[in-house]
Amino acid sequence: MGMTMSQKILAYHAGLDSVKAGQLINAELDMVLGNDITSPVAVKEFEKAGFACIQCPAKVSLVMDHFTPNKDIKAAEQVKTVRNFANKYGVENFFDVGRMGIEHALLPEQGLVGAGDLVIGADSHTCTYGALGAFSTGVGSTDMAAGMMSNKCWFKVPSAIKFVLKNKPAKYICGKDVILHIIGLIGVDGALYKSMEFVGDGIRYLTIDDRFTICNMAIEAGAKNGIFPVDDVTREYLNGRFKREIRVFEADPDAEYERVIEVDMSKLRPTVSFPHLPENTRTPEAWGDVKIDQVVIGSCTNGHISDLRIAAEILKGRHVAKGVRCIVIPATNTIWKQAMHEGLFDIFIDAGAVVSTPTCGPCLGGHMGILAAGERAVATTNRNFVGRMGHVDSEVYLASPYVAAASAIAGKIATPDDIQ
Repeated sequence: MGMTMSQKILAYHAGLDSVKAGQLINAELDMVLGNDITSPVAVKEFEKAGFACIQCPAKVSLVMDHFTPNKDIKAAEQVKTVRNFANKYGVENFFDVGRMGIEHALLPEQGLVGAGDLVIGADSHTCTYGALGAFSTGVGSTDMAAGMMSNKCWFKVPSAIKFVLKNKPAKYICGKDVILHIIGLIGVDGALYKSMEFVGDGIRYLTIDDRFTICNMAIEAGAKNGIFPVDDVTREYLNGRFKREIRVFEADPDAEYERVIEVDMSKLRPTVSFPHLPENTRTPEAWGDVKIDQVVIGSCTNGHISDLRIAAEILKGRHVAKGVRCIVIPATNTIWKQAMHEGLFDIFIDAGAVVSTPTCGPCLGGHMGILAAGERAVATTNRNFVGRMGHVDSEVYLASPYVAAASAIAGKIATPDDIQ
């Protein structure tokens, strides 16, 4: 029996001719990632175990993005711990204020991850890099510590589900709608510890940012990872950016999949996940009249330049509804600067929105947009669990940048067509 894309990457890094679902392997890593929440725990475990050095400092990235710029003393102490660790062990890929970005947008942008890589990160949305044809997955902080020490990690080889994406997405449909539709279809545990492999003629219509968004939310279906094949879109993004060899792994014709699911993207409608699970998806006819207090456009899911351009397209010449706070968060300094030079900031500010430095902030209820009891937010983030963005009695509605921007104008959940 042949292997899937993910299985081939794992076999290569384990030095094996082949692997099969359920097999336990030990594999060489291309990158180990941590942030300001998870890295301090890994540092503690690293030092408690008595490790004297990092095996490959160039293959470690430490990104201070969740609570930075430091929101309080505890956050400052956490970052100080990681900063001292990075200095002590020669970790050059240390990112803080002034060299800023949300980790899952920053690492691809900086060329630190790419096609054929095997990546672990002490953050569940590390699965984002599958958009580049990498196997990337989230782990615990102790696994991160062991990865820094040995440059290896153990894996149980996942089985896979094949998603065949067909046809061109309709107007106002983007990657966020595709993945929300899929999660609504299979549920938050529908791909539990499985690889979600996205193929089909429709992927040529998906930008690299769309693919980042789709793979980013694979974990919201319980998946071990999400992955796209390497094509011209991938190569164009990596060209001049990714410094290492591009390794392409294609699924065998006889690769085994637990399920094959077809998605006709031409028939998708704007999709929103209602509280309190990403699987609770609805299309416009079932939205009702949901008035909102806040809109967040950003995060590792939808803080790319294309997302900001979408938001600007909808907000241009309009104004945020009275009583609605609209917060725009570019995912990296590079994206922030690009959006500024393109005049997008003028559009946002003239519309009554605010623009933040890159941060995960409101997505996890950290800072830069916390919700009070009874408040509702439409967000381009990835989770809408109880209390995710603040008070346990607040509500988060997950949506695309199109819907988020339109909702900011309407003061309620809306599509761009609703505000014409």
